[in-house]
Amino acid sequence: MTEYAIETETIGKRYLLGEDASRTRVRQAVQALLPRWRSGELQDLWALRNVSFAVECGEAVGIIGRNGAGKSTLLKLLSRITVPTEGRARVRGRVGTLLEVGTGFHPELTGRDNIYLSGTILGMTYREVAAKFDEIVAFSEVEKFIDTPVKRYSSGMYVRLAFAVAAFLDPEILIVDEVLAVGDASFQRKSLGRLNDAARREGRTVLFVSHNLQAIRTFCRRVLVLDHGSLLFDGPVEEGIERYMRSVPSLIDLHKSGLKDRLNRTSGAVRFTAITALDQTEKATWRFQSGDTVRLRFSYEVLEPVRDLGFLLMLRAAIDGQQITTIREPLSDRPLAAGQSGTFELVLPNVPLRPGEISIYAALGYVDCRAFYDVIDANVDLPLLVIGSDTMDTYARQGLVSLEYRIQPAQPAAQVHA
Repeated sequence: MTEYAIETETIGKRYLLGEDASRTRVRQAVQALLPRWRSGELQDLWALRNVSFAVECGEAVGIIGRNGAGKSTLLKLLSRITVPTEGRARVRGRVGTLLEVGTGFHPELTGRDNIYLSGTILGMTYREVAAKFDEIVAFSEVEKFIDTPVKRYSSGMYVRLAFAVAAFLDPEILIVDEVLAVGDASFQRKSLGRLNDAARREGRTVLFVSHNLQAIRTFCRRVLVLDHGSLLFDGPVEEGIERYMRSVPSLIDLHKSGLKDRLNRTSGAVRFTAITALDQTEKATWRFQSGDTVRLRFSYEVLEPVRDLGFLLMLRAAIDGQQITTIREPLSDRPLAAGQSGTFELVLPNVPLRPGEISIYAALGYVDCRAFYDVIDANVDLPLLVIGSDTMDTYARQGLVSLEYRIQPAQPAAQVHA
């Protein structure tokens, strides 16, 4: 009989909008007794509904979907951070979780204290944690600050230590959210390698949420695709990624997408309103072949008067954040008044990139880039540019760029006569 580490049966989570915390429980109790009664202030939001699946012990499963699809909600239910509104979940085994920066750490305690605290919460003895302590510190690269309260850590330091704790304290089930994106490129590569070891060599059960589709391919053989709180697909990775890509809209509306994050990082004087990618035939698509011409069309609006307007674009390899190129161009060297808007295209002819996923970082700001008005990237749920290839060459996916080359006979060296 198959032994499952995780089983869910029609699990769902509902949130109530428009209520303050002190009144929510009373309203829920009244609604349970009087189903027809509804307050005008109360609105249901099902973050997840009717989701059923099972994960075998030792299986590595990826979870993908756009922002708001219910990925993080599902992981919080499985981690017992919150309880389901309907259905149930069975989790068999000790669970290590890394859902967001700071999960499970006490800010006033040092890194050392938090390592031992986390081990105790997992049910480990002091001696068991001590045996792993040096390995955790070495992996996290925070040895100099291990006796400093973690409230003084940067987000990168915090995540490195939290991941090391979750990965090395021997949980039977490891649940990891997109939080790894906070780390730098070298840490991401090291973390993905550690997840690979946990899944394949150590036989642990891994649930991994990521927008990094290449990372999902690396160590997952199965993927769950969530869309608007429902389970859209459960099956092989490549087929799941194909379903996910088909669900991405061709035109991305940026009027409100990730607005809180964007305003935290920028002034908001000028904002992107839409972005789409087009091929040579004017077809909107985020999928291209190596050698195709890629056209990125951006629309923007001016909300406050600005002195000038510049554009910055960075393309990075989604798998490890390695920077591919940076483009900086002025859009207007004259002041722009509030209420103006515009659309422009960036054309990348004959893109020589090899197969893979490419992340986009785009910004509007001063022409000299000393300050930004708006920034869009993965935090506002931008799709990835997916580059494919018809070639079956084993080496086609190695490296970032395909260079033109030819092999030709070498001319014989001239004979030297005495």
